[in-house]
Amino acid sequence: MTSSCLVVGAGLSGLMAAYTLQSNGWKVTVVDKGRGVGGRMATRRINGAIFDHGAQFFTVRDPQFAQWVEQWQKIGIVDVWSYGIPTPEKLTPIDGYPRYRGVPSMTAVAKHLASTLQVHTSTKITQLKQTSGWQAISEAGQVFEGEALILTPPVPQSLALLAESAIDLPSDVAITLSNIEYTPCFALMVVLDRPSLIPPPGALHIQSEPIAWIADNRQKGVSPDQTAITIHAGPQFTQQYFDAPSEEVALLLLDAARDWLGSASVKIYQVHRWRYSQPKNPYPSRMLRIDLLYPLIFAGDAFGGPRVEGAALSGLAAAQSLL
Repeated sequence: MTSSCLVVGAGLSGLMAAYTLQSNGWKVTVVDKGRGVGGRMATRRINGAIFDHGAQFFTVRDPQFAQWVEQWQKIGIVDVWSYGIPTPEKLTPIDGYPRYRGVPSMTAVAKHLASTLQVHTSTKITQLKQTSGWQAISEAGQVFEGEALILTPPVPQSLALLAESAIDLPSDVAITLSNIEYTPCFALMVVLDRPSLIPPPGALHIQSEPIAWIADNRQKGVSPDQTAITIHAGPQFTQQYFDAPSEEVALLLLDAARDWLGSASVKIYQVHRWRYSQPKNPYPSRMLRIDLLYPLIFAGDAFGGPRVEGAALSGLAAAQSLL
């Protein structure tokens, strides 16, 4: 009987898996190379302004996920943001379908899940070994152990780690996973000196190039004291300029966004590069389990589907496989 698990990645998928396993009596260790938890459910603070700069909201389709969201609403870490997101063609859309946001920001759910877990952040794993279970060795030489291993980073990163560790996957699995591709995305975070012209509830789904999405975190309730704008670039623009200087990227996106920024002046900005923003061709199942010497499970939004809900359900499926 396996009763301990090592989870690489403290995004929503890894945290849902870890939380579920620990709730069932397992010893669980979570490691992540980032400074905080949440992965692409990310929030950043710049000079007092606060930005959701990764996932902007989530929807609920699956009954299992709905039960979790109901509990999160009861304890006040998520709430309905809107029942429709404007587009340039339709500025007051109401479709009756709730879009949820984290309270006070999108990292709230991840922080809640992580609060009772053993999570090691700022810890980059550089090698994996199978001894009397799995061992993960960090860049700093720390050793973490678990009888089972759940990998939740973007698939190319997981495959690179396994290759560097000389751990071979079955050839058909390796080929399938190596074919999973992601779209990149720039997130431009901009602090303005006055309100924007972005319509209520504080977002515009442009779904074009060079801008796919623009949001006003002050209207959203994330940044109460300053106007904090998140601009997500389209995949073609991001691909073309991914290695360009941040200043060039920012100026191009600010020029494209001028109709929605109005007469406001830019106080400060930062560019974040999401290399693995969304999986283009997800794996058809919610997780992939391979029994080598010890259980190895791949999970994440590349398995559950390219949404917050997909990542959550993938983590739950990974835990259920072990339980």
